[in-house]
Parts: sequence; structure tokens; C-alpha cells
Amino acid sequence: MLLFAGLGNPGRKYLRNRHNVGFMALDRIAERHAFPAWSRKYQGLTSSGRLGGAQVLLLKPSTFMNESGRSVGAAARFFRIKPQDIIVFHDEIDLAPGKMRLKTGGGTAGHNGLRSIDRHLGKGFRRVRIGVGHPGSKHLVTPYVLGNFSRADGDWLEPTLDAIARGAPSLATGDDAGFLNARQIGRNRPDRHSTEASDPSPGARPAGDRRPPTAPLPLGTKLSQLIDRFRR
Repeated sequence: MLLFAGLGNPGRKYLRNRHNVGFMALDRIAERHAFPAWSRKYQGLTSSGRLGGAQVLLLKPSTFMNESGRSVGAAARFFRIKPQDIIVFHDEIDLAPGKMRLKTGGGTAGHNGLRSIDRHLGKGFRRVRIGVGHPGSKHLVTPYVLGNFSRADGDWLEPTLDAIARGAPSLATGDDAGFLNARQIGRNRPDRHSTEASDPSPGARPAGDRRPPTAPLPLGTKLSQLIDRFRR
């Protein structure tokens, strides 16, 4: 079994905080892959299902960010899940908004959720670092990560969450490249809400115009018109 842990703070007050992007990622995975309803276990909210043939436990700790390790540790001990089979989804201010990186071990860069998991499990767990951008000053970091995503952030946040959910089966089966490529695949797909063709054909009407397209003039007709023009 694998453990996917998303980091954040519980409660409606923190729902749209940048610090809660780990919760958002797990919510999107559960929704896309039809996981069952969340239940309260291991000091958090859990849901279990299969991704790419692997059994995966999703966990959103209810212990608040600074004590995330208590919840993650409780679930890991109960199922005897080794640190290398634990993947933690969290916000990363040192990455540009929408960028994603995979990492195993290493420093916590001051992230209190990661620091707590380190204390309970050691540094061998894996991470999905989800870029939320940097406020520009060290003194602004706390209010920034505890602030809500803006409406404009949705332009990169929604595709990023969709890519995480789309690539989750690859992540579960150890295909790291496939997981990261899910973001690029999403960029290359045409916007399903778009009503305009990217390369309209000659004579095409604007979107919404139901009149038949104007047929292009035969080549001979165009040539005759050009000759007549120069004869005048």
C-alpha cells in the first residue's frame, strides 16, 4: 500500500489558503478517480482506492500543519507503510506558480508540515512540491501562504490540480516522468471551453454563425479578376 498525504490546515477558514494546496491536490485525485467518501481516521480524513493498479490511502491530516507528522505517522504505523512508499503533496514557495518537482528526503526549507513529518518518520519519504510563488520578502512568507489564492491564480491552479489528478496513477506505479509529463499534456490539449478554431479554414464564419461558409473562388476566377484589374 502507498500513502498519499496532502498537507494543509483543517476548517473552512483555511480552505483556499496557498498552504492548503496539498489538500486541494488530494481532493482532485479523489474526485477524478472516484474514491469513496472521506472518513475520519488516523487523526485526519482518509479515503482508499486504486491508482494504476496500486492500493493507495489518501490522507488529509486534521492536526494542523505544524503537527502533520502525528497523523501521517499514525497511518504509516497502522499499515506498516515504509517512508519510501509515502508521498507528501505540499506548497512550495521556492517554485514558480504551477511548477511541480519530485523530491526524496533533503531539507524542509522551513516548511513546518515537512519538519513535523521528519520528526515522526525521518527523511526518507517522497514529496510532490507544488509551486505557489514567493511573496518577495522573507517577512511576508507567513501571511502569504496563509492567504487565499486569488481569482487570477485559477488560471494556473486549476490546470495544475487537474494534471496532478491525471498523473496520479503514473506516480503510484513509479513512473515519475509520466506524472510530471501530465502537466505538459494538459497544456498541449485544446481548451474544451474554446469556441474559436485556432486555424480557421478559408471562408469560415465566426463562432455562433450558422450560415454556411462562403466557398473559396475557383483559381481561374481569381486570376481573371486580377487580369481585369490591371487592364483598367
